Amino acid sequence: MIKLSCEQFKEMLIERHGEAVYEKLKAATVGIAGLGGLGSNVAVALVRVGVGKLVIADFDIVEPSNLNRQNYFVAQLGADKVNATIENLKKINPYVEIKGVSVKLNPENVPAVFKDCPIVAECFDKAQSKQMLIETILGSMKKTIVVAASGLAGYGKSNEIRTKKISERLIMVGDSENGIEKGLSLMACRVIIAAGHQANAIVELLINSF
Repeated sequence: MIKLSCEQFKEMLIERHGEAVYEKLKAATVGIAGLGGLGSNVAVALVRVGVGKLVIADFDIVEPSNLNRQNYFVAQLGADKVNATIENLKKINPYVEIKGVSVKLNPENVPAVFKDCPIVAECFDKAQSKQMLIETILGSMKKTIVVAASGLAGYGKSNEIRTKKISERLIMVGDSENGIEKGLSLMACRVIIAAGHQANAIVELLINSF
């Protein structure tokens, strides 16, 4: 088995991105709220590009119904999602720093969990949880940017999933229409497209704004 040292991993990323971009990403801390179809895939993308630290939070376990779109494996069924995510991310980049918090997020604990994160990805399935996180961060964390998602259920119409800047501190990904409340299924194809949009928006912010 071929192994990369920390220095070799760094050199590989610098070769891909250039040193200036590498340093910005390496110095960054990003929060991920929810480790389902969006969050587990956003985390993989950010680790692959070289973001230095993630703060990830979820309270759930890996269930069979998760495997159709979430970045987990059959062998991880029943595992805590935070621990399973850390296990998977460390296989991609053993040198990334990850703070995992196994907790159900609410308005009282969100500011403490993500206090060191200038950007938080909102990666919940349910509309009320999405609203709670966005309102809590925008209301209580005056400098934190939220990259959220709404409207990614179903299949097809890939180009209707877009990234929109709603305000200086809120970016929204999705088509803002097709959600699970319409009885549509969450499928890997569209969910991963939306997760890619979220990760791409975060990387753009890290490179251009910080």
